[in-house]
Amino acid sequence: MSDYPKIHLSFPVRDLERSVAFYEKFFGEEPVKTRPRYVKFLPSIAPLNLALYSDGTAAGDAANHFGIEVRDHETVLRHLQRIRGSGLETREEMDVDCCHANQDKFWVQDPEGREWEIYVLNRDLDEPGGREEEACCADLESGDPSEQARSSVTTTCCGG
Repeated sequence: MSDYPKIHLSFPVRDLERSVAFYEKFFGEEPVKTRPRYVKFLPSIAPLNLALYSDGTAAGDAANHFGIEVRDHETVLRHLQRIRGSGLETREEMDVDCCHANQDKFWVQDPEGREWEIYVLNRDLDEPGGREEEACCADLESGDPSEQARSSVTTTCCGG
C-alpha cells in the first residue's frame, strides 16, 4: 500500500468479477476490501484508492484516460514485463512525443474500455530537442497512416 495522500477514483462496472481480475493483473496485487457489488484497491505502485462497484449498466466514462507516472525508464519496463506476464494486452510507445512531453510508456485497457498508461517523462517538449505542440498534434490528426503508425494510441495522445 502506498503512503497518503491518495487519489480516490470510483468506477461503476458491468462485470465486477472481470474488472477485479483485470485490476489484479494491472496492479499486481489483490484488492484490500471485497464486499457484495464492491471492491477496493490500494495499489503500492501509485497513491491511489480505486473503488469498483457493480451497477450492471456502466460503460466507461467521460475521462480521456488515466495514467501512473513512474520515476524512470527501468520502472516502466519492469511494470511492462509484469503486466505482459499476467496475460494483459499492452501497447508500447517508447520515446514518443505526445503534445507536451517526450515519454516512454505503455497502455492497457480495462474491461469497461478505460485506457491506462504507465509512463516516465523523459523531457518537456519546450526543452531543447523537443517538438512544438502543433507539430505533434498535427501528425496525429493528419490522416496519414505512416504518421499515425508512429503512435498506436491516437485517441488518447493530445487529448484527442
